[in-house]
Amino acid sequence: MKIALGSDHGGYRLKESIKAHLIEQGHEVVDYGTYDESSVDYPTFALKAALAVSKQECERGILICSTGIGISIAANKVRGIRAALCSDLLSARLTREHNDTNVLALGAFIVGEKLAHAIVDTWLGTEFSHDERHQRRIDAITKIENEYLK
Repeated sequence: MKIALGSDHGGYRLKESIKAHLIEQGHEVVDYGTYDESSVDYPTFALKAALAVSKQECERGILICSTGIGISIAANKVRGIRAALCSDLLSARLTREHNDTNVLALGAFIVGEKLAHAIVDTWLGTEFSHDERHQRRIDAITKIENEYLK
């Protein structure tokens, strides 16, 4: 799978760890930065990675900042992105099964490296259920996006 990665300075170290983990598993990774721990603004990197997913240049995206909150908010401003902030395995599984999320957000100050890897593995390994009720809800979200984000 081709995966877009992005982080700010607070998520840089965890991004690098996740990048190595993904490559070890055979995934293709496109790193949209940041590339060191110098202070930067997370919306810049959320936008780069989210656009790659939105334009279908990458199948999924993973974004990391200190809490995961800001970077997920920024990613969700991009048309076609359904980003979810996860800090546990159940949320990682259900956000794929129910919401067909295409971007995962993580908080580097919230989850440790081993838990982050497990969340990533769960999220990447879970398919959308295609249950009618879940698809109906995703369609409603898309309708909101199309009607109000012009």
